[in-house]
Amino acid sequence: MKTRIILVGIGGATCSGKTTLAKHLRRILPNSVIVHQDDFAPPQELIPIHPVYGVQDWDRAEGAIDWPRMIRALDEVRRTGEIPPEHVSHDHLNEQKDVPIEDAVFRKWSAHFQEVDRQHREKGEEIKWVLVDGFLLYWHPEVVKRLDVRVFLRVPHDVLKQRRHDRHGYHTAEPDPNALPPIPLLIDPPLKNRPFAAGRNASYVDPPWLHGVQSDPEGSLWRDPPNYWEQIVWPAYVDAHKDMLENGDVEHGKPNGRVPGLILLEGLELSMTDMVDRVCGVLDDVSSGNGGAHAGENSA
Repeated sequence: MKTRIILVGIGGATCSGKTTLAKHLRRILPNSVIVHQDDFAPPQELIPIHPVYGVQDWDRAEGAIDWPRMIRALDEVRRTGEIPPEHVSHDHLNEQKDVPIEDAVFRKWSAHFQEVDRQHREKGEEIKWVLVDGFLLYWHPEVVKRLDVRVFLRVPHDVLKQRRHDRHGYHTAEPDPNALPPIPLLIDPPLKNRPFAAGRNASYVDPPWLHGVQSDPEGSLWRDPPNYWEQIVWPAYVDAHKDMLENGDVEHGKPNGRVPGLILLEGLELSMTDMVDRVCGVLDDVSSGNGGAHAGENSA
């Protein structure tokens, strides 16, 4: 039986609802998996130090994701329809607010895609859906071009800030116990106020409040240091997304074509039920070969 792999990108800022949307779609779509971009963050000791504020910068696109590893994983998923066995996810550890959808919409689309799956199997084709969610999903062109469908959730600054404040942290990759702490580019607060580690290539050792990383059985738990949203998160989000929206306006700009076929969902104008309903309509078109950036690509 021929296998058809369809990669569905679901991007948006931190706390925009992208992972919630992806998980609702996974419940609806037969043969579906989620790939979380967060799981491709480098280990804690490799996250760069912000050159001005002296804290680890988990949000700037250049250093927040191990891009070669993510691209390799997407290629492997495209080839096999399976998440690579060596891939480890920490998403199950993260706090997530329950945002239910209307049962009628869930039942409608679940039944519909079950029928779509049956019809394709009768024709000798199996469809596998790969839902890729991420806060920097449309920054790297090699990631963008691997996605068949590109959805972007937009939520206003003030709402995102409050949601981020209400969260208790993010689980990250397990640190390498043999690695030295990251080296800063510029130091603030002053260097003289920081303790140092001795040895070859010695670097400073920040107090826990500065990096916001706490030990965890399955990795590390990141908690935002003071002012992290204003100084790090929001500026990095703007920088990573301004080029794909008109006039660089991440709050109000329309897609400018830099990300082909981008489907923009306004997170405060649409309920989660509305977003699920709209995306399922798009995916229905894609499954029949009538939509999407590539309308799905076939794999032997």
